[in-house]
Amino acid sequence: MSAPFRPGPPPGPRPGPSPRPVGVDDDGAVRHPAVDAAVQAMANAAALSPADQIPQYEAAYQTLRETLATIDQA
Repeated sequence: MSAPFRPGPPPGPRPGPSPRPVGVDDDGAVRHPAVDAAVQAMANAAALSPADQIPQYEAAYQTLRETLATIDQA
């Protein structure tokens, strides 16, 4: 005997928490904590030696890619 047909989830964005902006700047720009952290990490990397900058930039790049992917899914 076969089980009754059960449809899968509808197509669309995956469930999960949507990115939430922290707040709005004085100029009306919406802030996102992950983007702010990545930008700050790149600014902090400027004081490091070039060899130490590379991992910082790669980590910031990965954070930005993941953040943009979650925004696109929302």
